[in-house]
Amino acid sequence: MSSNPNYHNANNTPYGSGDPYYNESSGYITPMPMKKRTSNWVKFGIPVAIVVIVAAVLGGVLGSRASKNSNSSSSSSASDTSPSGEAAASSAASVKNSIGVFPTATDSLYLLPIYPSTTNTAAFTSPTFHPSNNEALAWPKDPFQPSSPSRTSVRPDRPRLVAPSYKWQTLPTLIQTDPYLKQWNDTIFGNATQYYSLPPEKYFMDGGSGILDNAREIKMRIKAFAYVYRMTNDTKWVDRTWQELQNAVSDSFGPNDNTKWNPGHFLDTAELSAAFAIAYDWLHDVWQDDQRSQIRANLIQYGLSQGLAAFTNSDNKFNGWWTNNTQGNWNCVCNGGLTLGSLAILGDDDSGLAEQLLGLTVDNALQNCAQAVTTDGSWTETANYWYFGTTGHAEMSAALLTATGSDYGLLDSNKNFQLTGLYHMYVTGFGSLFAYGDHGPGKFSTTANSMFLYGDHYNHPEYVLFQRDQHDAPEPWSMFWYNPTVSGAFWDNMPLDHFFDDGLTQWAAMRSSWTDSNGLYAAIKSGKLTGHQNHNDLDAGDWVMDALGTRWAGDLGSGDYLSEGYFNGDTQDADRWLYYRKRTEGQNCILVNKQNQLLTAAPTVKAETDKTAQGSSTVFDVPSGSTAYWTTDLASVYDSSAVSSHKRGLRMINDRKQVLLQDDITATQPIMWRMHTNATVSVDQSGTSATLTIGDKTLQMQILNPTSDMKISTGPASRFSDDPPLPQNQSDQENPGVTVVMINMDAGTKSLQVLFNPQWPGMSSSDFKTPPSVPVDSWSLTSHN
Repeated sequence: MSSNPNYHNANNTPYGSGDPYYNESSGYITPMPMKKRTSNWVKFGIPVAIVVIVAAVLGGVLGSRASKNSNSSSSSSASDTSPSGEAAASSAASVKNSIGVFPTATDSLYLLPIYPSTTNTAAFTSPTFHPSNNEALAWPKDPFQPSSPSRTSVRPDRPRLVAPSYKWQTLPTLIQTDPYLKQWNDTIFGNATQYYSLPPEKYFMDGGSGILDNAREIKMRIKAFAYVYRMTNDTKWVDRTWQELQNAVSDSFGPNDNTKWNPGHFLDTAELSAAFAIAYDWLHDVWQDDQRSQIRANLIQYGLSQGLAAFTNSDNKFNGWWTNNTQGNWNCVCNGGLTLGSLAILGDDDSGLAEQLLGLTVDNALQNCAQAVTTDGSWTETANYWYFGTTGHAEMSAALLTATGSDYGLLDSNKNFQLTGLYHMYVTGFGSLFAYGDHGPGKFSTTANSMFLYGDHYNHPEYVLFQRDQHDAPEPWSMFWYNPTVSGAFWDNMPLDHFFDDGLTQWAAMRSSWTDSNGLYAAIKSGKLTGHQNHNDLDAGDWVMDALGTRWAGDLGSGDYLSEGYFNGDTQDADRWLYYRKRTEGQNCILVNKQNQLLTAAPTVKAETDKTAQGSSTVFDVPSGSTAYWTTDLASVYDSSAVSSHKRGLRMINDRKQVLLQDDITATQPIMWRMHTNATVSVDQSGTSATLTIGDKTLQMQILNPTSDMKISTGPASRFSDDPPLPQNQSDQENPGVTVVMINMDAGTKSLQVLFNPQWPGMSSSDFKTPPSVPVDSWSLTSHN
């Protein structure tokens, strides 16, 4: 797979290949984009020697490793003599410039930040926003404050989308006083330079996935070109933007009719509409009259008019299905692109189309997009589709706010939307995301930078502090959504565990640290198997585990989006559930008689945590006795004639150094436990324990209290020979390098307890604990002491 100019570090080294969350040579992160049918599955686990990305050189204010913090932080609460107001803001800015960027590097395998092992009482304090009137430290108040905002009444100056002129005027000063803004600005310039030398994006119709990769890459380029022009006034960037715009409407770019931007897959149309909107608005003052006229006409013909048809055509002929009760990324992205396009040309549009669309998109997004976050903050689709949905939602909200003075409830009509930052933080482990379900196409202009907007709007500085250290932070939206008055460490007083209990998206995340990338992370899910926009798997009870800087149990991600019936998952016998990556056997779950789980499943959950929270130090010693557990009743995921009861539990053992996964099950058919790994697996002669190795890292797994029929074996990650046949002329996605660890059991009543022991440096065999045997129903915080 060829390298793609996506996100880059400060040294202008490309991140990943085609997707910023994929490292082609190094192992499992989240699966690669499915651009071609022949794409290989992304591997997980084996590290390789590639360049470590240096993000900053730490200043002399760092303390020593010997100065350690427990689960409470003395530095996180201000004393009576601590500065406040403008003085506090100035002090925070001084510390920020002294230390620079918090991470010392970006992990070369998973692209996650690496934090120094140190206590820094000056910088690693409670997450806080500091009010400030000093223009060198904060954004000034927007002078555009209409008393009665209207969707069709816009600010008098341009730009009007996301980055008004007063922010452009302030930005150079802020860049000089904030190390993150400076780094991002440098990276954007580096990216734009690389994009500049590339030929205009070539049209590629990827079957059912359309031209979405093309559209998002064009949008990514235009944002960078327009940004650099406004920071330099060098018109070569305007000329390069024009070249990209002209290419996207040329005879060689798709059919020469109104479907050039592929409204049959409306995401493509929406993303290109957003790209043209940004170009039109951000460069409005430099375009010649005929250029503005051409951009506007093309935006109307290929974008906005297709959007109006999607809303108003009664038989949905124009692919407006996403307008109807669609609480997911499609509704956010499509409404967002049409809204940006309409706002950009409002006042210049004689057709009235822009006004008409704004009367449709905002209300539709309020009913659908804004409801895509469940009661616990989880995204209704998957952890990866959160990126697409929140990017669309944030762009639309921000554009409406800056252009008209109101977001019309997009940010606050769903009171749970403010929790979605926690969802993203906890779904991110040390081996990247708990990437259940589909991962989607290449992200390109899609990032997690909505966290900046949400953190500022909802007063959650920890969202801002978490995202600013991530590899996808450097892009233009960050420059305007980031609140530079923020200070502190996101991990200060951040609980290690969180349980997400909405019935649709039940899941849990537990860890040993927020800042030790070699720490322990385990996540597990249950929830319903419908209501996820056909991006889910049959995977109740699925789990992942990271330790020692790598992922040991992982998810396979998307299958081939072009496969026949891939998105047909509405019934138990639907085609989607024939493909291995979507079947229960393709998950880290229990199989009974090799059968898929039931779509009618309605699991229930019980969980507890001792509420351990990390302090301000990056050096965190887990307190003695610290633990958490999560259990789920999975009986409803099976046919009642095959399973009368099944309880699965996951818990931290031995001060969060070990993990126990237990299944108490009564079944009338053969039972199979399955786990997917990229490790090399060596099973001992007894068949009751195994050693897993990834590079120079080792993990041991052991069956506790095994019965004679409980034996560990290994096999390929592929369909069983007696599975129902695939649709005619279809082949399944291959999973090279992936091993399935299996434990087969006879029918009957079983308690399968599997203990996982990462071989931590300096830890002897006598330091590991063998927990007592306790039925899942009887688990408590002290049951395994």
